[in-house]
Amino acid sequence: MRGTDEASRSLFSYVDLEARIPARHPLRKIRQVVNDALASLDAEFEALYTDFGRPSIAPERLIRASLIQILFSVRSERQLMEQMQYNLLFRWFVGLGIDDPVWVPTVFTKNRDRLLTTDMSRKVMAAILAHREVAPLLSDDHFSVDGTLVKAWASMKSFQPKAIGTPPDDDPGDPPGPDATAEDLTEATEAETDPMPRPTRQSRNTEVDFRGERRSNATHASTTDPDARLYKKSPGTGAMLCFIGHALMENRAGLIVQGDLTQADGHAERRAAMDMIHRHSPGSTRQLTLGADKG
Repeated sequence: MRGTDEASRSLFSYVDLEARIPARHPLRKIRQVVNDALASLDAEFEALYTDFGRPSIAPERLIRASLIQILFSVRSERQLMEQMQYNLLFRWFVGLGIDDPVWVPTVFTKNRDRLLTTDMSRKVMAAILAHREVAPLLSDDHFSVDGTLVKAWASMKSFQPKAIGTPPDDDPGDPPGPDATAEDLTEATEAETDPMPRPTRQSRNTEVDFRGERRSNATHASTTDPDARLYKKSPGTGAMLCFIGHALMENRAGLIVQGDLTQADGHAERRAAMDMIHRHSPGSTRQLTLGADKG
């Protein structure tokens, strides 16, 4: 018998959000480990917030939302908030109910960045690695390290020559001193009525031809992201404004145990490798093996 193609007009749903997630879904185990790790950091979260003011987004939800964005490769916070409107799996993982409103993307980003710019991101990762179900999977003797370029949120048009010199200390906008004459006051008044000069900087959308122009990190810097550096992965490839992301992995299960982000240069990978291995095993007297590529 053929079924009818009619839209459902029921106003209420009696199925719990927990029941809509398959029992064998891999996110169930990940959510359990993450929740246990966040519960162990409750005192750390409490110390970051004041006892008065408007309640902000719960730090546990900020971290779970950031984790779901990484696991599913959601390219932006705006798209993440859009998918959380209709994706029940995302809502369940983050901890939002079926009727709870989703946050404004700018509010979410500001609260997330304010939380993770502290040392809290490293503490969350350490708590997950110390979990009773994760710690037995880790190796304490054999590690591998590698780095990859992370493209900066800055265009090549923002990579402009650095300013030569600094502005003089005597600002013409200062008020005249007690010994100022009438002529000085007249000149100052005329200077105040001069029209404001138009900026000479071109529009960011103006077409620019870089052919034949020599640019380097010594003479140029990005105006939108001064920490980004011009770097290329290998000879023959194009250079881009980027950073270098580093990962230290243990060799038993291939899990990342340390991470870092540094400026891009030819010695960043080896310095970050030593920093991460010392941070992971401080003062270790055992013999550790560390595999790396020629970078």
